[in-house]
Amino acid sequence: MIAFDSPLLLYLAPVVTAVIAVLALFARRARVSRAIRWSPELGRLAHGVGRHGWVTPAFAAFFATVALSGPRWGRRTVSAESKALNLVIAVDISRSMLAEDVAPSRLGRAQRESRRLIQDLGTDRIGLIAFAGQSFIMSPLTVDGGALQLLVEGLDPDISSVGGTAFTRVLVQASGLLLGGVEVADRVLVVFTDGEAHDSLPEVLAAAEQLRQDGVRLILVAEGGREPTTIPLRSLDGTVIGEQRDVDGTVVQTWRRDAVLTAIADAAQGAVVPAGLKDQAGAVRELVLGFKRSPQATAVTASRVPRAWIPLLIASTLLLLHTLTRRTAALIVLVLLAGAPGVLRAQGLKHAGDAAWERGDFRHAAERYIEDVRAGRGGDTAWLNAGTAGLAVGDSALVTAALGRAAESLDPEIRFGALYNLGLAQLRLAARDSANRERYLAEARRRYREALLLKPGDQAAKRNLELAIRQSPPQGGGASPNPNPQGGVGQPPERPQPRGGLSASQAEQILNSMAEEERRTRQQQRRRMSQSHEPTGAQDW
Repeated sequence: MIAFDSPLLLYLAPVVTAVIAVLALFARRARVSRAIRWSPELGRLAHGVGRHGWVTPAFAAFFATVALSGPRWGRRTVSAESKALNLVIAVDISRSMLAEDVAPSRLGRAQRESRRLIQDLGTDRIGLIAFAGQSFIMSPLTVDGGALQLLVEGLDPDISSVGGTAFTRVLVQASGLLLGGVEVADRVLVVFTDGEAHDSLPEVLAAAEQLRQDGVRLILVAEGGREPTTIPLRSLDGTVIGEQRDVDGTVVQTWRRDAVLTAIADAAQGAVVPAGLKDQAGAVRELVLGFKRSPQATAVTASRVPRAWIPLLIASTLLLLHTLTRRTAALIVLVLLAGAPGVLRAQGLKHAGDAAWERGDFRHAAERYIEDVRAGRGGDTAWLNAGTAGLAVGDSALVTAALGRAAESLDPEIRFGALYNLGLAQLRLAARDSANRERYLAEARRRYREALLLKPGDQAAKRNLELAIRQSPPQGGGASPNPNPQGGVGQPPERPQPRGGLSASQAEQILNSMAEEERRTRQQQRRRMSQSHEPTGAQDW
């Protein structure tokens, strides 16, 4: 059965055809009239040519209008094959996650990073679990990223009727969900939590150990701050109406439990993504990048397939034949003349900031990119370009504000470019300010580590990280970057290779030593942790 997106246009098709036919006849009459005024002989010749010339443009207009009405019919099946990973995202929705020691809250940040992770892993099979004192499967393994994003958006502590945080239950339930998936693919469990567990630590560690034995890879994403903070209670309109209290009426204090997270990760031989890392979703994506994925064939059947191209093709063919059969190429010339202004305008639309950058006028380029940011044009690339131009002219405030915003982009390429340039800015500040040199070098190390989570093989970032680790002046740790010359959302700045420092292999050794140092720190934290963690009562946060 044939359907139309805009039936009204289909009803207007005969009217449009008649109007075009009348205009064509009127044009022929005017042409013959002018020929007669020139000479009777030319008039007789013009009268005998093109008597039925109105038919072709009239029918072309008819089919073009039919195409605009959006005809649909038939069915079409599209088959595709991709490689997918089995991954479950578990989000802690206990009331401690409502603490606002990170913006907008621990739960809000977990939701934001979960949505970004779902977007980055769009081809993988992803499941969703919400947990507090109980654990709920919100979605089995699926490739429907849009539905998962909506479910993540709706997560709230009120979903669970039991307060507290039961780690054991979510680890066991997630394991069962993953073990029911395709066996040839790796199984990954990503848990967003502040680590405030209310069940027995030995039980949690036993469940984590079972995950390791079942072949499930555990990634814990830490949320919240180290300093104790309160849990605000808000009304439906967002107004703070109080603070979370325990059964004795004492205001509850909550903080991120790094020791608990480290102990669980060690038992499962998993990883902990630090809370201080801005791009947690990017870090998780890079961690699972090398995991084994299974081939997956999908077939999508679409009903009422759009067929507007068929009448449009007929209309175009009629117009082409009409043009080719005319005695002159006047119509072609008119089309070219009509399109020439648009082409000229398009050639003149080069972004003013890009043009200034190419001339070497970085200050003017920065001003133009800042105008884009203020006007809301260009998206995250506008922030990247503004910060990069600020780096070129030495404007530290602009670099920090603009590149900091670009570093939160959903586009991994833009995030990497922003992190790289932020690290480069810190290296330059360290070279100029000896009093605060160590602080700048520490910030540079942090930025380049985040960048290497996105692109572990980037040699320029490795070299600059090595320079910061050695606490030596950055001797040309990367030249002035270029902004994206397209002026729209695109690739990050180009960066020439840095000069000086150690070789690439030596930089690799330093990165490996950093990983070993982190492992030793985690073991020390675990030794300091009490091995007998008893429940503290009926907590509801």
